[in-house]
Amino acid sequence: MPGKVTKAAAVLLGLGALAYTSWVLEVLVRTGLDPVRTYVSELAAADQPLGGLFRATDLVAGLLVLAGALTGLAASRGPRSPRGSRSPRRSGSPRRPRPRPHERWALGGWIALAVFGAATAVDSRLPLSCAPTADPECAARETAGLVPATHTAHAVSSSLAVTGAVAAMIALTVAARRYGRRRPLARTGPALVVLELAATAWTLAAVAAFEAGKGTWALGAGQRLQVLLVAVWLAVLAASLVRERPR
Repeated sequence: MPGKVTKAAAVLLGLGALAYTSWVLEVLVRTGLDPVRTYVSELAAADQPLGGLFRATDLVAGLLVLAGALTGLAASRGPRSPRGSRSPRRSGSPRRPRPRPHERWALGGWIALAVFGAATAVDSRLPLSCAPTADPECAARETAGLVPATHTAHAVSSSLAVTGAVAAMIALTVAARRYGRRRPLARTGPALVVLELAATAWTLAAVAAFEAGKGTWALGAGQRLQVLLVAVWLAVLAASLVRERPR
């Protein structure tokens, strides 16, 4: 049964990774937005012609990752081996064994991944009303506080999603390397984490520059790299779960 649960988590996460890369459709269809300058989330803005499509795929991606993370969490909290258990207390009731260090990393990673999925789903329900990096009037209204409250809520949910994704990448990669399982993740995870941190730093610096009126610093390129690396890491995690042997 744990093996089947793990495979189910892999399928959900793999599909979630695919849905999370829906923004690459901008290569095939005309969106009117410059991918080097604009936020990925501006594709899903309320005033964009394909906004409904991108909001739907973001919702699907978030729900799939959330379901995959909860399934993975359930599998990781499955029956323990006798080696990891403790003898019952003399007072009567058995004491629940404490998670070992690698299990704590895995537990934290699955929880962070669930936060990422949930925040991504919520993010899709809080779209921007317009595209500030492409529309000067929208940027002026945003600066003056004349845009809907969803702009602020969207910023909060997006920040939470990024934090959850980075935390999950770090924690589950550390768990894979310390425990010696999930070999694809153990091998490629560290490089993906380093690249993700660099892309995140680039994106944050570009956002600060844009808000200070100093240009976009290729904001769109940095954020698209950031999102792409999360999707690649999810795919690697899914592949690792497929290849994982039951304990």
